Amino acid sequence: MLLGRHAECRRGEHLLGEARAGHSGALVVRGEAGIGKTAVLEFLQTKAEELDFRIETSTGIEAEMQFAYAGLHQVCAPLFGQISTLPEPQQLALSVALGRDAGSAPDRFLVGLATLGLFSEAAEKNGLLCLVDDAQWLDPASAEVLAFVARRIEAERVAMVFSVRDGEAGGAVFAGLPEMHLRRLGDADARLLLSSVVPAPIDDDVRERIIAEARGNPLALVELPSRTPPPRLAGGFQEPDLSDVSVRVQTEYRNRVQGLPEDSQTLLLIAAADPTGDPDLLWHAAGHAGIAPRSAAAVEAVGLLEIGARVRFRHPLARSAVYRTTDAADRRRAHAALAAVTDPASEPDRRAWHAAQATSGLDERVAGELERSATRARARGGYAAAGAFMLRATQLTPDPAARAGRALEAAHAVHESGASGTALDLLDTAEAGPLDDFQRARLALLRAQIAFYLSRDPNVPEMLLRVAHDMAPFDPDLAHQTHLRALDTALVLGGPTWQTVAEAALADHSLTNAVRPVDRLLFALSATMIRGFAAGVPPLRDALRALCDADPSDTPTPRYRSWLWLAARTAVGILDDDLAYRLAEANVLSARADGALTGLASALNIHANILALGGELTRAGEMAGRSITIAESTGGVPMRQSETIVAAWRGDADTVARLRELTLRDPSAPPEGTEVALAAYATAVVHNALGEYEKAQQAAAITCECVALSLSSVGLAEMIEASTRAGDPHSAAWALEELSTRADASDTPWARGLEARSRALTLSGESAEPHYRAAIEYLEASRLTGEAARAHLVYGEWLRRAGRRQQARDELRVAHDLLSRIGADAFAARAAKELRATGEHPRRRTTPSTGELTAHELQVARQVATGATSREVGAQLFLSPRTIEAHLRNIYRKLGISSRRELRGIRLS
Repeated sequence: MLLGRHAECRRGEHLLGEARAGHSGALVVRGEAGIGKTAVLEFLQTKAEELDFRIETSTGIEAEMQFAYAGLHQVCAPLFGQISTLPEPQQLALSVALGRDAGSAPDRFLVGLATLGLFSEAAEKNGLLCLVDDAQWLDPASAEVLAFVARRIEAERVAMVFSVRDGEAGGAVFAGLPEMHLRRLGDADARLLLSSVVPAPIDDDVRERIIAEARGNPLALVELPSRTPPPRLAGGFQEPDLSDVSVRVQTEYRNRVQGLPEDSQTLLLIAAADPTGDPDLLWHAAGHAGIAPRSAAAVEAVGLLEIGARVRFRHPLARSAVYRTTDAADRRRAHAALAAVTDPASEPDRRAWHAAQATSGLDERVAGELERSATRARARGGYAAAGAFMLRATQLTPDPAARAGRALEAAHAVHESGASGTALDLLDTAEAGPLDDFQRARLALLRAQIAFYLSRDPNVPEMLLRVAHDMAPFDPDLAHQTHLRALDTALVLGGPTWQTVAEAALADHSLTNAVRPVDRLLFALSATMIRGFAAGVPPLRDALRALCDADPSDTPTPRYRSWLWLAARTAVGILDDDLAYRLAEANVLSARADGALTGLASALNIHANILALGGELTRAGEMAGRSITIAESTGGVPMRQSETIVAAWRGDADTVARLRELTLRDPSAPPEGTEVALAAYATAVVHNALGEYEKAQQAAAITCECVALSLSSVGLAEMIEASTRAGDPHSAAWALEELSTRADASDTPWARGLEARSRALTLSGESAEPHYRAAIEYLEASRLTGEAARAHLVYGEWLRRAGRRQQARDELRVAHDLLSRIGADAFAARAAKELRATGEHPRRRTTPSTGELTAHELQVARQVATGATSREVGAQLFLSPRTIEAHLRNIYRKLGISSRRELRGIRLS
């Protein structure tokens, strides 16, 4: 056991024991620099070796964060012998991601699934332990894939452990995984540790000073005194009182380096500048710099570096200290040596990066190489890499006009990767250089986009409208896209600006006979907003279908993605569930494939909203959580709406109230905007579920007033149910008239079903029954499981009040089963209450019932029932075949069956 870490070590051993028994798990070890995270990982590695685990490791390297999938390569390269066991699309995706094959940017989830499959195969015999040290410095692509795998390991005999330094933004991607935070050592343990590493007697006062200054940080206790001459320990330890442990420790490493011969220092610096840990590359670079192999002896003797199968620093802080505390000219010489020996054919990007770091002053040739590297990085889905290359290219460009242009391109890339603050700095650089009118329009466009992303600036719609006007003479297509952005932001923010933007679109004669999907969407959406549903919905649906069928390879991906974000929301507004699902899924896939964090946060959010409306609450909750994590890590406006809607459908009134209060206090959420209206919609849903109809009516009224189509449409149904139950027929009649108009124009099962259910609620006597039956028929033909269940519920309630108890039981039983299965607990409780009023108590059914399955198990069951293999199901659900088999065992047990054949005979509603 590690000193002072008994509980932490036991938890790690438990993780290994569970994995060995077939219950995979992950753990994130968090703490400040030097607190002992690496020591915990080394302890687990030793224990895993005793248990014959296969062990694969990776270390995040700050200098390599711009290389997409570099960290993943460390883990997966030793497992490539088993890649043939994966489905061919997964093989190709992983091979392209890791640079082994050429190809277009792979889907990041496909890369994640391939990694999951490799891990599963590697763990088959004795289990697999994956250790990732300094995970906060992984490149974003690797971090996302490894976090994806960690959230999906279940029955593969895999344990994954990540160490993450406190306060580093790169660790946010692991939020939600089980965590263990390492605290500082207590004084008693600190004294024991200090005594164990100091060979000479220590003056009592000195000991207490060291312990007080180290503040319980193990690395400070070990490193500082161990290199201090014994006389100083005996007579008094007088070091500056620096509160930052990493500064003290890096100072110690710097002092240790300065005592080395000059050649040994240079060798150490070359090793620090090369993030690959390749010993052959190190020796070639050393030879190029005129350094003999014997120089390594002094470096290894002081315990800074090990040169074996890989080049390893004793601790990540050592690498950082060596590099950061060295003279800039020496760093350039080290990078020059590495650039000279790096193969330009197999590693052009790494060679370009070293050449750039070796360059002092301006150099157009190197800047051009970096620009070409940025293009290659972008093609592989690495926005962060493209931004890093373009940023450095900007710094090296001598010509002011070319520098301004590259700064503008760099700003676009780094904003998409989630670094909007850096993007703003680059825009300042671009603005200082000579730009033509078109470039200035593009600059203004990006400024507006960043302002909206970071703060929901209310001036953004008007800013974008001006940009569209300025851009029209140079690029009419981009001008129309910018106009569409203006309309989108105006609808999100609410207020009167949307009308000005929409009227300007209708006045643009070039849009009247538009062919491109984006142009058609702009014109049709504006027509719907200004002229009403009847006039606008037919062309609007045509535009959405055209966009749904569009090939993203025919258009720049960021532009394609931005259309999908608005299109998915618009499909909800016209109550077309099929289009909404397809567009939302395409939006997420596009953002993932593009490696764009800013777009992915929004894409996951709208997809989660649509899934929640459809009753897929578990999956919606997962997506909502990922969206929030990404937005927080990139500095974007918090998007709480999907989390709030999921909580509402689950019947969690406390969470809905808390999140709504946060939204109302948020300065980025204007009172008339969609954030507030979405919170009101969630409030109406949860209060309708709880039977608190007056509260539901008040909230639904806010939603119905929202100008965004996606909210006002779904809010009308909540308004009608709340108003009829609250005894306000006039409000219900007004809302029903509006909903009927929209249903006639939309003519979808979702629209017709909501209208029929709402109309039935407003009627009394036998005239209501045909509408209840129609509502069930329409909604069961849609993807809206939750809304269909609610139709059964209100029909059952009506039947019971009509004295038709047996028929009421049948409807209420269906409602209760469906609502329970999807996790709509408050609505299910309402159905249970009504069932009890008929004289029946909800109970476990004796025949196989899918109501006992979790939403995840139901997904697996449905896929398997089609005849798909476990591997094929895993590919669809991003799970390993072993996990699918584990789910199947639970499904068989709950349904009382024993085979896939029996499963195919059960109705999986």
